[in-house]
Amino acid sequence: MPAQTPVALLKSQLNLDHDLDDALLAHKLDAAETWIGHYTGTPFVAGEAPLTEAALQLAAYWYEQREAASFGMTTAHCPLSGVLGRMAA
Repeated sequence: MPAQTPVALLKSQLNLDHDLDDALLAHKLDAAETWIGHYTGTPFVAGEAPLTEAALQLAAYWYEQREAASFGMTTAHCPLSGVLGRMAA
């Protein structure tokens, strides 16, 4: 199922001004929306600001952290956990 969140919005989140990764970005958004639906136990609904923000943050994180491992750098947890915690409340 194609992502409900527009790729253009994710590109704005990432400050991307090229079309080279549009297919990858669409995939990341679709995966993020599916993950959020499974996490919350409810279907992802386009247009709900907290869900859209969660999808954007998660897809952006996955896009920027595509390597399986990191060497010589400090890693941090995805900041999405705070957003999802507030959604569950």
